[in-house]
Amino acid sequence: MEYKMSPTKDINNTVFNKMKKPVILITVDSLMSQSIQKVIQERRAPAFSFLIENGQFYPEVISSYPTMSVAIDSTLLTGTYADQHKIPGLIWFKKDENRIISYGSGISEIWNLGVKNVALDGIVNLNKEHLSKNVQTIHEELSKDNIQSGSINGLLYRGSFHHQLNVPKLISAMGLLPNEIDINGPSLLSLGTLSQYDSKNGRHKFAWKSMGFNNQFTVNELRFLIKHNKLPSFTLAYLPDADKFLHINGPEDIDPIEKADQYLQVLLNSYPTWEEAIEQTIWIVHGDSAQSKIIKDKNTSLIDLNDVLKDYTFWERKKNGEIAIAINERMAYINLIKENIEISKIIETLKKDDRIGIIAWKEEETNYVISPQSDKNFTFSPNGPYKDLYNQSWKLDGDHSILNLAIDNQRLIKYGDYPDALARLNGALHSHEGQFIIVDAKPHFEFIEKHSHNHAGGGAHGSLHKIDSLVPLIIAGTREKPEYNRLVDIKKWIIKLTK
Repeated sequence: MEYKMSPTKDINNTVFNKMKKPVILITVDSLMSQSIQKVIQERRAPAFSFLIENGQFYPEVISSYPTMSVAIDSTLLTGTYADQHKIPGLIWFKKDENRIISYGSGISEIWNLGVKNVALDGIVNLNKEHLSKNVQTIHEELSKDNIQSGSINGLLYRGSFHHQLNVPKLISAMGLLPNEIDINGPSLLSLGTLSQYDSKNGRHKFAWKSMGFNNQFTVNELRFLIKHNKLPSFTLAYLPDADKFLHINGPEDIDPIEKADQYLQVLLNSYPTWEEAIEQTIWIVHGDSAQSKIIKDKNTSLIDLNDVLKDYTFWERKKNGEIAIAINERMAYINLIKENIEISKIIETLKKDDRIGIIAWKEEETNYVISPQSDKNFTFSPNGPYKDLYNQSWKLDGDHSILNLAIDNQRLIKYGDYPDALARLNGALHSHEGQFIIVDAKPHFEFIEKHSHNHAGGGAHGSLHKIDSLVPLIIAGTREKPEYNRLVDIKKWIIKLTK
């Protein structure tokens, strides 16, 4: 039976000019190395086992910052951090529009910011307006060489081909989105109920199934392309489901990872044998961020920024204030709206809470970092006499132990608790206009404000700390690998694989 909530796109006449093995990149939201290793140990993950045994496994690949899906996807697709791609996080304050942008979060936050605003920002503005025009996505770069690519349920999909998204009548009747939306995406774009190829996939895109933004819809669309020999040179496929269960149950829950493995099995079964699957196609499976277990006692685990900064007034949709708080779970941006606010007073107030790991802000090109655990401060900026393992050079001054850096007598920087800390933090500090402070929580703690969702007793991410930042990368079907074990290096590597 076919479900006709929105029309199906015809792929029959699409012709691909593949020169090399097609590449499939599968992003499994909140996939963690310890979870993979545990399900494999318990013999509950034949697909993960097969790909690792017949390929390469890197358990500690560094994510972007903040460790939230939209910011990470922007880094993955553009090969840059937030200072260049300009997506500061899942939630951020846009100074020139005097509003908080959210790409979809908790119900209370969405309601507070306006359902229509969140829908438009997440589906349209993220790709069309907010993602910097000064960077190119993988899709845009490949199309310059006439190499086709595809995206299935990817949140970031900007490309060079015109597509029309078909909005279900119920959503357009409610005024949440216009009837039709014109966007630019890759050659093939599948986006839940808004854009699909497999006519039998309709049953997986109802409202109670997240309008098609679920694992089953993604896998059905990808399997459809494989079966009809319509894989482009590069396809990104996003599996979102594990994240929500891990947020509720905590990072030790491995059932969602077993389910992810079952979906991978379906994809591998699209080929005559699994061996042929990796002979014919390059498979890249990775996590976007890990999660920290949040203490169950809310009075202990939740850092309420409305309470911590109670001497100030707060921005709301229908009320201006002195500061605007943008919570990204275990990190937050505190934006100073009124010109006359003394940043030093806010910083001193924040420093009294020892659940905060680091506090950072910028003054022109110089980045400042302090911690409740230290009486000193630390400053850094790009281009200086110190070099790190990723061939990035830095100017450093002050107490570098605040970021848990080790520096040898050759001025080589090694990272500890905060992987690739300088580039990732510099990215967030220069990601958007206005004066703001970044606060980053220690493991097991999370920031909230009066409208935000919390994950007490479950799992959360967002922070710079390695507990949120190290993710697995599995590669099968090629001996090639990225230059460094960082998600920011994947774009360059994929371009090399496909050209």
